[in-house]
Amino acid sequence: MIVAARERLIVALDVPTVGEAEALVETLAESAVFYKIGLELAVAGGIEFAGELAAAGYHVFLDLKLHDIGNTVERATRRAAELGVSFLTVHAYPQTMRAAVAGRGSSDLRILAVTVLTSWDDSDLAAAGIQGSVAETVARQAAQAREIGIDGIVCSAAEAAAVRAIVGPDMALVTPGIRPAGAAQGDQKRVVGPAAAVRAGADYLVVGRPIIAAPDPKRAADAIVGEIAAAAAI
Repeated sequence: MIVAARERLIVALDVPTVGEAEALVETLAESAVFYKIGLELAVAGGIEFAGELAAAGYHVFLDLKLHDIGNTVERATRRAAELGVSFLTVHAYPQTMRAAVAGRGSSDLRILAVTVLTSWDDSDLAAAGIQGSVAETVARQAAQAREIGIDGIVCSAAEAAAVRAIVGPDMALVTPGIRPAGAAQGDQKRVVGPAAAVRAGADYLVVGRPIIAAPDPKRAADAIVGEIAAAAAI
């Protein structure tokens, strides 16, 4: 999958209001063209804003991590497709993934299956009653997603190389938990730098706090795009 470096950076608009999100998009200008809207912003008017961004020509990643009964997931996915967004996440459970694929239909919406969250490690899986390590669980979920017809996988870049070997070259790999050198780890447990993520096989890198909390968000975004471009050229 060949994607321009600037389009491989997905800026997470993890802010509490649409006004703040609009200001960030304006600040970043052409440094970033792909934006993620997660749960916090979604419940504060972000769904409508997602449609506005898409209509303005931006790529939009609607990160709702859907997981419900099949009928509900299918219908919600159909509504997301009508917004014109590029990506929609669902949790990587077989029934949920099948429902999302059905809801996507023939639209251009790409469904991403979320594997083990980057804020989890083996002990968190064990506490949830899930047998097996993070690596084993992600591998199983990736194989199921491929068989079901999901368009891409959300995983830590730490598992990207292994997932790429499972799903092949055509499925998109989207990696959150990206932390440039010197950035605080925060609540993430499985973090990787931008260049290392690209070399591991990631197609898209999701970056939030290292950009939106930076003294100069545009400069921070440009630096990450530069790292992506340099790593992709190796």
